[in-house]
Amino acid sequence: MSSVLLGAAPVAASDAPFVAVCFSVQAAAEPGVMPRVLELFAKRGLVPQKWQSAVSGTVLTIDVQIGGLGRETVNYIARCMRQIAGVDAVLTSERRLILLSQKVARFSVSG
Repeated sequence: MSSVLLGAAPVAASDAPFVAVCFSVQAAAEPGVMPRVLELFAKRGLVPQKWQSAVSGTVLTIDVQIGGLGRETVNYIARCMRQIAGVDAVLTSERRLILLSQKVARFSVSG
């Protein structure tokens, strides 16, 4: 029986510990694009936290969010996505995630 790693690779020391990376892909609305994009995560044992896709006319938009990747890995995956046939553009961004305990500490009222 094989095991599957459901988390992401360790975050580099220079990266913030609670960062989610977002990939936004615009491509031709062709059936082979989505599995090729997903394969870039699957072959690294990664499962995205969010995956959303939509087709408008002949354009496919894929938005993927995943946590725990270092900046070098993010840049490499984005470069690989740009080489996929049918992909027109790949944008990346970071979201800082606030833990619930941090929110509570920030908004607690002392009496």
